[in-house]
Amino acid sequence: MLILHVLLILLGIALLLATLPLVIELLALSLAALLPPKPLTGSRSPESIGLTVVIPAHNEERLIVACVRSIVSSSAPNVTVLVIAHNCTDATAQCATAAGAQALILNDTIGGKGTALHYGFTQALAAGADAVLVIDADSIISANLTSAVTAALAAGSQALQCRYMVANPGNTTRTRLMSLAFLGINVLRPRGRARLGLSCGIFGNGFALSAQTLQAVPYLANSVVEDLEYHLHLIRAGIRVDFLDHASVLGEMPDTSAASSTQRARWEGGRLLMRRQWTMPLLNEVLRGRLRMIEPLLDLRSLPLATEGALLLLLLIPSFWFPFPWFGAYATLGLCTLLLYILVAATLGPEPAQTLKALAFAPGYMLWKILMIPSTRKAARKDSAWVRTERNEP
Repeated sequence: MLILHVLLILLGIALLLATLPLVIELLALSLAALLPPKPLTGSRSPESIGLTVVIPAHNEERLIVACVRSIVSSSAPNVTVLVIAHNCTDATAQCATAAGAQALILNDTIGGKGTALHYGFTQALAAGADAVLVIDADSIISANLTSAVTAALAAGSQALQCRYMVANPGNTTRTRLMSLAFLGINVLRPRGRARLGLSCGIFGNGFALSAQTLQAVPYLANSVVEDLEYHLHLIRAGIRVDFLDHASVLGEMPDTSAASSTQRARWEGGRLLMRRQWTMPLLNEVLRGRLRMIEPLLDLRSLPLATEGALLLLLLIPSFWFPFPWFGAYATLGLCTLLLYILVAATLGPEPAQTLKALAFAPGYMLWKILMIPSTRKAARKDSAWVRTERNEP
């Protein structure tokens, strides 16, 4: 009996330690996201900012035209569009040029999206750009995005991230649930961080950097999650990323299970690799008194939300039978935090009612994420080359 009691205590502690980083982060950021924003103010004219939109593209001839046109049609003359056709075997460069962009061809045998971005940034700065804005080739932007970016840069922002949302949430139940996940990760969390005066993060799409930022911290990240890697370098250098909550970039998500699984395995595998490489350096920064590194460390150590939700459920269900009051109290707090996070995230999107209805299928989504664990671990073994996600049929 004593052995069983000890085993139950150890199990409870293990589940608590596994879920605690995300519970703390979600609770703090969900509450902070409800606070009013802090406006950026400045005296410089937005029209004086020379902005180059850099679009890294790998075999994107089908989507690149819509992407370029959404930028060109909504941008002032001080905005240039530059497409980096990286290792393309199709007509991406020609289609981009026809749509109104300048296209540069980059062919090499190694490197992924980070290599294309570094090349594009180098070319843009050499041409005299004051700042760069990254838009993925499978995305379109809101009509106010480039004007909002130049206004924020004119107000003194050195790095910024806009809303990154799903362009096709209504296609399938999976894309609807992915849209909810995006609202949490790419809207609620950066919004909460911004309200707390923290760096909001970079999500690989819809982020802008000033020339001064790139000079101080060159873009040399080339992992699968090069955006996360570069943001860690920025915050270690003391540069905060601001959040543009009123401008959006919309990216297409794959409809099929196979394409979604490949994409998520690469993203989460790359994040797992970053966790292994960066946990101790960030912890050392915290121990040296740099308390602003606590939130990035918690974010890095947290598990994907679907996995976290499954663990919290596993934590709550046995709490009714375990003779440990703290066990049930923590499980209840964790699930209430998760519910708060989901409700706040849904209300920040365009169709909260439809998004919340999709939660009926969340158990299947969680099971899908659990079944992905082997492929995610495989993707985390080393940095991977740029693998193009299969696109939806037109």
